[in-house]
Amino acid sequence: MCHHSALLFILQRRVCVLHIHEHSPGRMSVCLLWVGLLHISLSVLWQAANIQAALTIDEVTLTVLPANNVESGTNVTLHCKARVSVSSLHQQLTYTFSLLQEGQVMYSKNISALEMERRLSPARVSNSGRYQCSVHIYNKHKISNTVALKVTGLQIPMLKVKSEIVSEGEDIIATCSAPEETGSLMFYFYETDQEVKRVVSTNNSVTTSLTLQKLKDNYLYCDYIVVMQHIAGHSNKSKMVKVIVKDLDVITPKISISPNVNVVEGDRVQIACTVQFNSDLELYLTKGNTLLRESRTNFTYSLVVRAEDSVDYVCKAEKGRVQKKAVYQLNVTELFSKPVLTLSPDQVYEGGRFTLTCNSTVISSAKIGKADIKYVLLKDGRRIAAVDKYFGTASLATNGNYCCMAMAKEINKTSLPFILKAKVPVSVPVLRAVNKVIVGKPFRVSCEAENGTFPITYTLLKTSVPVANMKVDKAADKAIFNITSISFPKDIHSFSCQASNHVFNETSEPLRATVIVPVSRPDLKPKEVTVTEGSDLVLICSVHQGSDPITFTWYYNRVKLPYSTKEVRSLEGRHVVKAIERGQRGDYHCEASNDANETKKSYPSRISVSLALWKKALIGVFCILLLVAIVIVLTVFLKKMSNPRRKEQAAELSVKPSRPKSGDPMRISLTLDIEDNTALNGTPCVMGRNVWSENVSGSDSDDHTDEDSQLVHPQEVDLSGDVPVTKTIEPEYSVCHTDIQVSTPGVSEQAEGQATLEYAQLHNSEQEPA
Repeated sequence: MCHHSALLFILQRRVCVLHIHEHSPGRMSVCLLWVGLLHISLSVLWQAANIQAALTIDEVTLTVLPANNVESGTNVTLHCKARVSVSSLHQQLTYTFSLLQEGQVMYSKNISALEMERRLSPARVSNSGRYQCSVHIYNKHKISNTVALKVTGLQIPMLKVKSEIVSEGEDIIATCSAPEETGSLMFYFYETDQEVKRVVSTNNSVTTSLTLQKLKDNYLYCDYIVVMQHIAGHSNKSKMVKVIVKDLDVITPKISISPNVNVVEGDRVQIACTVQFNSDLELYLTKGNTLLRESRTNFTYSLVVRAEDSVDYVCKAEKGRVQKKAVYQLNVTELFSKPVLTLSPDQVYEGGRFTLTCNSTVISSAKIGKADIKYVLLKDGRRIAAVDKYFGTASLATNGNYCCMAMAKEINKTSLPFILKAKVPVSVPVLRAVNKVIVGKPFRVSCEAENGTFPITYTLLKTSVPVANMKVDKAADKAIFNITSISFPKDIHSFSCQASNHVFNETSEPLRATVIVPVSRPDLKPKEVTVTEGSDLVLICSVHQGSDPITFTWYYNRVKLPYSTKEVRSLEGRHVVKAIERGQRGDYHCEASNDANETKKSYPSRISVSLALWKKALIGVFCILLLVAIVIVLTVFLKKMSNPRRKEQAAELSVKPSRPKSGDPMRISLTLDIEDNTALNGTPCVMGRNVWSENVSGSDSDDHTDEDSQLVHPQEVDLSGDVPVTKTIEPEYSVCHTDIQVSTPGVSEQAEGQATLEYAQLHNSEQEPA
């Protein structure tokens, strides 16, 4: 550590010398002084750091002497001891000892010793609690275990009063003290075992004022508790102090009323309020909760009495908080009764006559007569007539708040208010349908009169016969009637309603409403039909009855057709299926509905779709060609089957062509051309042409002569020689001609014979040897 300090000092000195050399030599001493102080401070801090690093607090213990539980007044010592371990110690250490009561520091002290004591001389209940001791040295800290101290026994308090004799309403000044107690105390004051006040004080004494209401000998005492030690309970009671409270009878007032008997309305009476001792006091005269007069001396109050003045009058005298009173009940006889305003007749309607009568009965006939009473009629607080009877015609202008006033001998009496509101005769009601009116369905109607005083009774009529009634008491209510149904639209006009309020009756016009007739089952046309492919199919859906507008919808095989919903104002709707195809054949149906919200469905119609004409023609041509092909194949097949062994032929068969005659049947000629190709296979037979011949005229005959046909026989060729002999041979062919006729009705038998002859000639030629 010394080595480091020396190095630091040398470095600081060199810095100071360089600084002085650059500025002024006169500052040499100040700089050296600053360097020296800095060196000392750093050395101390360095040493403290070394000491701190080598110090530890092993243990802190707290002991309570002589015991943990002691009586109040005992001298108690709190002994705190610390055990500290250090490595090396070059100077004396300072420890900070702190005593804590209930976690709060109550005493702290810095000492160099490892022990500290705190004396409680003497110990009081306020010293009870849990204690701990803590020790601090540099940044080391340790706290002891918790030790409990319980001090029992409270000092008996002392009670003193400023004066033992006081007047009624005067405060008592009392002082309660416990000189030896410490801490915050709460003092309780009692009057004959009844608590009258409590006061908290941080001192061991308190002075307060007490107010006693009882006019007798009062006995006072006090006790206390320690605020922070509620468990210790209340102290013992102090000695009782007797306090006498004197009654202030001298301020009791007297009340008198003149005259005090046979007092009638309109009489003037005098009310006197007096007191024997009127120094430093206040006098009041009250009637119920109403203050009539206030004074500091005796006084007399004068008034003209009325019937409502028959109450208790009170004269009060107050001095400080003391109050004395006297009460007198005054009875006043009515001069005349309170007037009553009546209306005749009881029910008044606009335009009707009415009478308002104001009447009062004389009670004190000795004072006044019936004629002495005068009347005034008021409407909405304004005078309208000075009569006891008022006649008028009811209207909106006469409606209002009426009352009447009776007067005699300066006495005015007003009747209870009467609200006159002329009733309005009921107007002609209007019968309306509340919802849709559908034939065969229930619906509701409302009957309402625009004007009329409530209550109004509404009656529903059917063909002038009452069927239901309803009473309406306020405008918010409505007369709604339920009607089961009607069978025909014209039945709607059989309903009407009647409105009545007391004596007036009015009947409405017949019910007028739009009646909706549900649609009947629709009929779809055509029923069953076959249409040609590519043509338009017109579907007509119609109903026998139903209110328009009617909505028609068409379906194909129970699937809605696109754009097929139409709303019309007639009983019929049309939908066109453009260029119908074969795939659109099947069942069609339609649906109809209107505002009755009831949809009806038609029976299905079966629609068939036939082929187009050009398709039919194409199929016909194809069938004919197919038939021709079949016939040709069969003919060839039969030809081959009839000549199983073919022979070589070299002759040419010439067949005279037949000339058709008019009326002959259609003839089909089959020509077989057979070429003799003996050089190759020796079986010359080549198929020739197929000729369709039709006999035009039946009169011509087919004459076949020898000149018409020539048979050329082929010449023989000698093939046995070694050298072939060349011989010119004309082209040889054999024509196999077969006529097949197709008979039609009306064909002559001659044609059939001709065909048979030609077939026989052909067959014979084939049978001849080559």
